[in-house]
Amino acid sequence: MPRAVRFDKYGGVDVLHVVEVDRPAPGPDQVLVRVKAAGINPGEASIREGAFAERWPATFPSGQGSDLAGVVEEVGSAVKNVAVGDEIIGFTNNRASQAELVVVDADHIVPRPAHVSWEQAGALFVAGTTAYAAVRAVSLKTGDTVVVSGAAGGVGSIAVQLARIAGAKVLGLAGTENHAWLRDHGVIPVAYGDGVAERIRAAAGKKVDAFIDTFGGGYVELALQLGVAPDRIDTIIDFAAAAKYGVKTDANSAAAHAQVLAELAGLIDAGRLEIPIAKAYPLDEVREAYRDLARRHTRGKIVLVP
Repeated sequence: MPRAVRFDKYGGVDVLHVVEVDRPAPGPDQVLVRVKAAGINPGEASIREGAFAERWPATFPSGQGSDLAGVVEEVGSAVKNVAVGDEIIGFTNNRASQAELVVVDADHIVPRPAHVSWEQAGALFVAGTTAYAAVRAVSLKTGDTVVVSGAAGGVGSIAVQLARIAGAKVLGLAGTENHAWLRDHGVIPVAYGDGVAERIRAAAGKKVDAFIDTFGGGYVELALQLGVAPDRIDTIIDFAAAAKYGVKTDANSAAAHAQVLAELAGLIDAGRLEIPIAKAYPLDEVREAYRDLARRHTRGKIVLVP
């Protein structure tokens, strides 16, 4: 029997289990995918902890995960242009990707390009579309200066690269251990902590035009202090500050489409975008993977490999 991540109640990582489940069967417009890699994301941890129980309640036993990449094992009767054996990148909205076999809507998958690794493919959807939406939200144009907080994290590491592709001068807030990686990707690293506003002003050399906050903890206020207009600030995490100051909160849901996924995969395939993989864990080590994620000091993405 195939195995999948499950939890039966809200709580910490200890409520997570890997259990045997019935083999899922695709409907007419779906495909069954044997998963090669599945990314993990902070939002999943928040849902499992019950932080969004009123907004997005879990139905127990609950699965987990949206991101996935794998090989098509079965196709539904109405599915066209997808065949058994196809290598795909995709997503599910059913909290189910952290498993060996997953049913996916056929319009939620795209082909895996040759130069996109399984780990990068499996980690792409949530972080990639979130970064895509955030960069689009702040309306970057050539010559703009943008600051990205959490610039080496799962979303931030993609956002800084997309902002560079858009033609912006990018300042990335990150710990010193990630400064070399940022420089290698054309980003000006800035250490976070006391005095960060002065360091940003010095590195910018002029006004800051836009700010993308992937970390929270006061960065919306910092952006306003730097003179950035509210409609050019996007936070993916600090919803209280967004409500207070009227800044944007565009994230995954604003770009959760297969077309965006295909565009991002094409950039990786062409060597224009990198998805840093911090670590790949076996499915059985899902608890440790989420403990690692909670430390918030990884560069790039953590993935599960069933």
